[in-house]
Amino acid sequence: MQKSAIIIADAHYLTRLGLRHILAEIPSCELVGEASSEHQLLHKLHTTKADIVVLDYNQPGKFTTDTVEKVRQISPQSRLLIISGDDDKKTIYQVLESGVNSFLSKHCGEKEIVDAIEATTRNEKFYCTNVLNHLLEKSFPKETDCAPTPLSPREIDIVRLVANGLIAKEIAGKLKLSTHTVYTHRKNIMKKLKLGTTSELVRFALTEGLV
Repeated sequence: MQKSAIIIADAHYLTRLGLRHILAEIPSCELVGEASSEHQLLHKLHTTKADIVVLDYNQPGKFTTDTVEKVRQISPQSRLLIISGDDDKKTIYQVLESGVNSFLSKHCGEKEIVDAIEATTRNEKFYCTNVLNHLLEKSFPKETDCAPTPLSPREIDIVRLVANGLIAKEIAGKLKLSTHTVYTHRKNIMKKLKLGTTSELVRFALTEGLV
């Protein structure tokens, strides 16, 4: 079994130690590096292939929201699992919009951390309860006449699968469609709902009870 290569990026030694201990118990994971600052992390990404970066961006002087963007630029293939003490909704929305895969609060317990790591290794999304609550509070433009969702049953199926972390090829396989058809449906969905990003589509699915 091929293991997922993971880099831990956190300014606090005890946090890195705890994550190191958790990763050692997950057979599908291999720790390939640690970083206590953005400089160390970016250097590590230039020299080491990472399938997953576990990051707390909310550490001024060490890691910031800009770090997320820099990781995306330097190592676009790396999936991002955020484990942060940040409780500012605006910043959390901003980071989610940047395309992170999973997001946990530092209040989460070991089981939730393990579940998030395992989900991220499978290229699935995972949000803890605290983050989901923030997502559900994010408002969407709504018609005053409370019009029903303008999506077809097939489009609703696609929204549900996108929200569960499936990529277009996987959705096509499940629904027995071509990848091109899935992309076309998704484009139409985004237009109908007036959404611009996958994170907004996930929030829509959560708000509508589709996942």
